[in-house]
Amino acid sequence: MPLHDLKGHLRDAHGITAFQENLRQIVYGGNDGIVTTFAIVAGFAGAGAEGAAQIGGIAVILFGLANLFADATAMGLGEFLSQRSERDVYRATRRGELELMKTQPDEEFHEAVHLLQEEGMSPQDALAMADILERNPKMMADFMMRYEFGMGDAEASNGIREGMMTFLSFLVFGVVPLIPYFLLDPTQATFYLSSFATFGALVALGTLRWAATRENILRCVAETVLVGGTCALVAFGVGVIIGG
Repeated sequence: MPLHDLKGHLRDAHGITAFQENLRQIVYGGNDGIVTTFAIVAGFAGAGAEGAAQIGGIAVILFGLANLFADATAMGLGEFLSQRSERDVYRATRRGELELMKTQPDEEFHEAVHLLQEEGMSPQDALAMADILERNPKMMADFMMRYEFGMGDAEASNGIREGMMTFLSFLVFGVVPLIPYFLLDPTQATFYLSSFATFGALVALGTLRWAATRENILRCVAETVLVGGTCALVAFGVGVIIGG
């Protein structure tokens, strides 16, 4: 099946969308963006009785935006480098496996038989399948990468796209805690609105996760809110301790 037909099949028959393919980057970048920006707001709010009002709303916005863009860039580039490194490790390991098939074919054959039996095949079927794989070295290498090393096909990843998705998700979700400070004076009520906006952003992120996976919606939302909320409470607590 040609590559474009395969992608169409995955989209039409299995419902695999670009959103689902990038879900990890969206959740990862979005959660970090929300928490990182709210940490600025919560840290200032926790640092004194008047909270962010002591330094002014402009300062909160400037600190928040500087942190938002700097961390978004770092996260996006970090995702890019991570994917590149993962691909390099995958390629090196796969080359080694192909070399072992040439220099130690019997040992690799028996490893394949063992792995196939661990997956539930009968000894006879495992021997037959290993024999087929041995005659197709590239396929056998892919099999060994997956079942011996537990490594997925890193060649299918796109570091540039995934880095950009992380960057954009970080920005889109990360700006939410700052929105009240763009609109209102930096009072305690504004901080409460920022906290509510942060909670709403975490709920929205959890809902996106549910929309992509169709797992239990309460679990998807609760896990996202719990993780993000814990980080936010830590940031507020640090502000209280330092300002106390």
